[in-house]
Amino acid sequence: MADTYVLLQYGADAFNARFRDLEGRAAFTVSPASHNPNLIVKLSREAVWSQHHPGTMGPDAAYFYFGPSVASYASVYGAGTPTPSPGYIMYGNNRHSIPMGYMRRQNREGSLSRYFTAQSGKEYKWKITPHRMELAEGRTILAVWELSAPTDEHDARLIIKHAGLAIVTEIMTTLTINRMSQALGWS
Repeated sequence: MADTYVLLQYGADAFNARFRDLEGRAAFTVSPASHNPNLIVKLSREAVWSQHHPGTMGPDAAYFYFGPSVASYASVYGAGTPTPSPGYIMYGNNRHSIPMGYMRRQNREGSLSRYFTAQSGKEYKWKITPHRMELAEGRTILAVWELSAPTDEHDARLIIKHAGLAIVTEIMTTLTINRMSQALGWS
């Protein structure tokens, strides 16, 4: 059993990326599922990866249902470009929806950290900078995402500690929504 799991991210777009392990196995895929009438993005955990990691738990997919597009002046897509507004997230075929804002709460004014409560009821914190994000439970780091050097063939690297396997889809979901919010200029 490994102490850490490394996933390489291919694709810089937060709405369309693939994550593979060091052996080349597909681990997660983020891709648009629909644009009619609003954007829906699907995060899928790949079965081939889960089968190699018996501690993997939780849902095997998350769906990001965005609200209507509005003009944004902070988006990476350019000033005035219509961009999706926050909506909600659903895990797998669960009927409960979670507001996107709840999955990236700010506890203090001006803080770059964002908090979420997992389905287990535990609270986690993402410490966010433009090039790096760290996920912690209390003082324990569970995952680190970092942009890669321009010379690397992958766009970013995610390192997940073994304790994070139990909530790996929630880690990927909240990493993805934090990356999407950076791209869309959400505060």
